[in-house]
Amino acid sequence: MGPRILRSMLVGMSEASHLEVPSHPPASGGQPKQVVVFLHGYGADGNDLIGLAPYFSESLPDAAFYSPHAPEPGEMGYGRQWFTLQGYDPNLIRRDPARMADAFAVMYDGAKRSAIALNEYIDRILEELGLSASSMALIGFSQGTMMAMHIGLRRSTAFGAIIGYSGALLGSEQLGEELQNAPPLLLVHGSSDDVVPVTALSHMQSALDAHDIAYTAHIVPNHGHGIEQMGATLGRTFLKQHLLTASSD
Repeated sequence: MGPRILRSMLVGMSEASHLEVPSHPPASGGQPKQVVVFLHGYGADGNDLIGLAPYFSESLPDAAFYSPHAPEPGEMGYGRQWFTLQGYDPNLIRRDPARMADAFAVMYDGAKRSAIALNEYIDRILEELGLSASSMALIGFSQGTMMAMHIGLRRSTAFGAIIGYSGALLGSEQLGEELQNAPPLLLVHGSSDDVVPVTALSHMQSALDAHDIAYTAHIVPNHGHGIEQMGATLGRTFLKQHLLTASSD
């Protein structure tokens, strides 16, 4: 028997409140022993990443996968968003990387607001499936990575793993006061990313190093803003190594 489909608490009373959270049951057909939550990027929705579930399930046959919709309607007129990106200029950051910290600081408050609903949703999944946080992994892309890193380092109990593609760390200045744990982290970024410049990875690494947080980072040569085969393979291997180990403890 596969996992029940959970309706998105994140969408709330919006026009998309009738949508069910895209999900994928364990390939084994049994009860979930692990759970993976995909967090989509700006302007997409939960349907964007759930297509990766069959690939990841090859190494995690007992894992259930969920891909909730972000809480806000997209300000561009389509999709969903975790928070506004008004005023964000990746070209300016590429020209002047010193402005990166200020740009991410502006987004921090929005991530903090969405984190309330996201944490509630995650707690609900774990309760319904009867699993611990160590049996859960978050996989974020772009703005979804920002959310995964935001809540993943601040929850009282650690996740089994977090994978962040093409993302950034928000609230680095607040991290020292808010840090609760450090789950295994895999960070993957394209060297030619024109949406979230690869310098965002360096910014994230500096903040993690300052707090002695271990991570694995990979820069994909000549790759832009997206998840390609190398990144997907790295992610699947990482989950097999860390999530299976954590969930069996």
